[in-house]
Parts: sequence; C-alpha cells; structure tokens
Amino acid sequence: MSEPPAHASEAFEIEDEPTPVRLEPSESVFGGRGEALTHLTNVEKASGSEGLSESKGSGCLSFLKETLVTFVFALTFYLAINALTARVQVLGYSMVPTFRGGEYILVWRLAYLTQPPQRGDIVVFYSEDSGQEYIKRVIGLPGEEVLIQNGRVFINGEPLEEPYIPERPRYEGYWRVPPGHVFVLGDNRNHSTDSHIFGPISIDRIVGKAVLVYWPPEAWRLLP
Repeated sequence: MSEPPAHASEAFEIEDEPTPVRLEPSESVFGGRGEALTHLTNVEKASGSEGLSESKGSGCLSFLKETLVTFVFALTFYLAINALTARVQVLGYSMVPTFRGGEYILVWRLAYLTQPPQRGDIVVFYSEDSGQEYIKRVIGLPGEEVLIQNGRVFINGEPLEEPYIPERPRYEGYWRVPPGHVFVLGDNRNHSTDSHIFGPISIDRIVGKAVLVYWPPEAWRLLP
C-alpha cells in the first residue's frame, strides 16, 4: 500500500484539537461581572441608606407641618367660638326652677344683631356699676309700663302669664321702660336681684341670649 502524501498529513495536523485555555485560580468567567455586581450592590445599599435618612427627615417635617396646621386650625376655631358665643356658669338660685346653681349655659352673642330682645328671652348682661354678669328673663320691652301688684306682673295694664315662676312676687312697684332698655326679672322672684331693684337695663349691656344648658350632661337641654 502506498503511503499518503505528505500534504495530507499536514492538513490533518492543522485540524487537530485547539489548545485548551487554562484559567488561573484567581479568575472566573463571571469574576469580573461578580465584582461589578458586588460593587453595584454596595452602591445600592449606600443609596438606600441615604434615601431612608432623607425619608425620615421628610417624615419629621411633614409631622411638624401637620401639627402646626392642626394647632392653627384649633386656635382659629376657638377664637371663632369665643367671638360668637359665651359660656357662663349659673351661680345662686335667682333663676330656679329654670336653672340650678352650678349649671353651665351657652350664650349666643349675635342673637340681637338684627332684632331686639323679645319678651320671655333669657339674657346675660353685665352690671354698669360692678361689671358683674347676671342672667335674667326679659319681662318689659322699650316703651312699656310694668306694674307689679298683688303678686302679679302687668304689662301695659294686662296681666302676664308666667308658668315658669315657683311663687308670686311679694313686692310691688311701677316702672316705665325707656327706649333702648328692657325690664328683667329672675324667675325665682323673691330671691333675685333684678330690675325691681336696679331698674330697667340698657340693651347695649346685654351679652347675648341663653340658648343651651350643656353641663352637667344630665341637665343638657335647649332653651326656648
């Protein structure tokens, strides 16, 4: 058998297997990427920590802002309530049985902004001399004549029906109510310092109309 030509052997050697690549122990096919991934992870952790710190700071500012807004709203509400109403405590027994000593009353300051007091209204007013506040019932209106006689109250000669008094007055007197004034009496007629002692009062001294008993809770009620 004849030997194969020399060029055939050379062609075979060219197609021989490639020399394998040897990796050093310190290298890895994913080594470079692994280091990059590790680096990115550390950056993300750092960024996350900064973001958390910023988030906490933002939360504190938000809380302070909400607290300030709540405080301003509460203060505004309180001032508005004070401008529109007054809260007074009934002391003594001049308005028994309508009120008992110790009850708290809500007074509407704007009640007479557009209309004058009406007969039967329960009003809070302050004394021109002492500045002390009183709570009484309006009996006589401007220009009217008030006569108290024989245990009865007469307005312009007509007897006044008063289902709210516990007993009839034991005093007598006659008064003409001037313009801009009202005549007031306590419901507990014989135990009250009112117009039968100091005369009619100026409407300008009226704080407002009593509209609600709000304390104690069991005494809560609207007033006519």
